[in-house]
Amino acid sequence: MPLLPAPACVESPSLPAAFPQIHWTTPDGRAASARWRSERGAPAPQRVVTADDTTTADAAYRLACAGTAMLWCGDFHNARQLLQAMARRCDATPARKQRKAAKPAPDNSNAPAGAEAFHKHRQAQAQRARILGMVLLRFEPDHTLTLRRAPDVQLACTHAWGPPTAEGGDSVASLRELLGLTSAQEWRRVGVEVPALGAPPHNRVFPHYGVFSPARGEYIDLVAKAPLPVAPEGAALPVFDIGTGTGVLSAVLARRGVGPITATDLDPRALACAQENLAQLGVSERVTLLQTDLFPPGQALLVVCNPPWLPARASSPVEHAVYDEGSRMLKGYLNGLAEHLAPGGEGWLILSDLAEHLGLRSRAELMDWVEQAGLVVLGRLDAKPRHSKASNASDPLHSARAAEVTSLWRLGVAVP
Repeated sequence: MPLLPAPACVESPSLPAAFPQIHWTTPDGRAASARWRSERGAPAPQRVVTADDTTTADAAYRLACAGTAMLWCGDFHNARQLLQAMARRCDATPARKQRKAAKPAPDNSNAPAGAEAFHKHRQAQAQRARILGMVLLRFEPDHTLTLRRAPDVQLACTHAWGPPTAEGGDSVASLRELLGLTSAQEWRRVGVEVPALGAPPHNRVFPHYGVFSPARGEYIDLVAKAPLPVAPEGAALPVFDIGTGTGVLSAVLARRGVGPITATDLDPRALACAQENLAQLGVSERVTLLQTDLFPPGQALLVVCNPPWLPARASSPVEHAVYDEGSRMLKGYLNGLAEHLAPGGEGWLILSDLAEHLGLRSRAELMDWVEQAGLVVLGRLDAKPRHSKASNASDPLHSARAAEVTSLWRLGVAVP
């Protein structure tokens, strides 16, 4: 399977040449420092104290709310219990206090009620993440932990941070981030079953850290059953898969017998992930991977794109699959589609209408963008979401999630 121009095996993006440093004083009074790691881009804490098994949840919560981070020196399992106790205190804090403690949000006074609820929810989430990110762990140069009852996290950290380097040294990251790394490693180990790929055991996709998991299967089912454009007799049906991620849509289309397929992504992690998945699914000979922004050169009879569904700013790498600030990818796909569609071809846009129910984007706006791009709607397939949040009445965005519909829009070039 060609992979252009990325190297054959890419585990993670290149690490920065210089890391920010985090400083603290050890329990015996010595000054210490280490490199600071944060995959979500959190700044290095300026105030750090040590904490151990004697630190209470109330004390830890007060310190975290005041902006003081705690470098954990006790038992690993006790640190996890402390974090859980702090999370309960976060969740019990009235929303009024959370909004007061958080940075002022943009003025959304003219936004629809759904949009206001969404922005408040995101603000509360950010505040919660900041507080829970104040429990820190120190890692050895080889990415291991030396705390009592600490698990083996070396592989999970290596997949996220890259291999240990000769010029490395101790590093510090939040316990919350480590739990995200180990959770992602478990996804990568067991995989996600995708019924649209056929019967087990040859229907699993294995997400890498920082690459969005295809756990929501309704959009994949739409791609598996949508009618394909008709290729000229005896000709191939070339396909572009824009923003391939795990490669799952390329795999589904390859199993449907179309191709050749060119799958694109900007993220080296996604390309490495797609490369492994396509190989283990036995469809790699039908797919070429290309590191580029949106479209590859040339034209195709089918151009598929599943852009992030919500126009908001991402706060971590994996959120880039959910949030598309300013609808950049969605607009880029629509505006470039006509140029990259072969005569008689179709563009498939896979998009949830959750943004519409939240008041972040209207259906009229979407249709205007389609028309301005010189496109027409040829048809649409819809599916209701099956994820747990759609039926969770305690979710702050429940009303919007309950009304959500995921659609595959079949787009063609407008005839002058």
